[in-house]
Amino acid sequence: MRLLLVEDDATLSGRLCVELEQAGFAVDVAADGIDAEFMGESEPYAVVVLDLGLPRRPGLDVLRHWREAGNPVPVLILTARDAWHEKVDGFKAGADDYLGKPFHTAELIARLQALLRRGIARPPGPLRNAGLELDEDTQTARILATGETVDLTGIEFRLLRYFMLHPGRVLSKTRLAEQVYDFATEHDSNVLEVYINRLRRKLGRELITTHRGQGYAFGSGRA
Repeated sequence: MRLLLVEDDATLSGRLCVELEQAGFAVDVAADGIDAEFMGESEPYAVVVLDLGLPRRPGLDVLRHWREAGNPVPVLILTARDAWHEKVDGFKAGADDYLGKPFHTAELIARLQALLRRGIARPPGPLRNAGLELDEDTQTARILATGETVDLTGIEFRLLRYFMLHPGRVLSKTRLAEQVYDFATEHDSNVLEVYINRLRRKLGRELITTHRGQGYAFGSGRA
């Protein structure tokens, strides 16, 4: 899943970027409100972590502009401003959740996962589909029929999670690359095919089918 982290504290954003990537997110970082607004409008993020006290443009203005433009991306506000009336202002502007500083990264990740579940009507608990169970904490997949646990690399985990969140849908290479890679990584479709073939070898070739000229489908989307 691709995430936009909007934070002007370089030390905090650097630490969070590493921890969020370890949790399976492809992370882009914006350090001011103008860059954040542009990136949120032009890139297909699954979720945004947004600080309020930003240079060049306040976080609340960024959020209001997104919502006025019809951008529905889930937004978690992350800020030291934890007065109740400021939380109300954030929710009125269109925020989906709110976490005050200081905080534990584990809580941030749990809240982000809850936002993502809510967006696709996903029930709580491990993600299960097509005979697999995905452990988002250990980034492993368990084959339910055999009980075998399969280790995944970071890219394999992101790719499989996105497939499992969209079972039966034909997903183009472009869409998959947008969610698996961050902004700084070259979106090479040939490399993406390598990771798809790795997942097939590890989990079963029938799980991911190729739809020529369209993309790939997972699980019930078998051709």
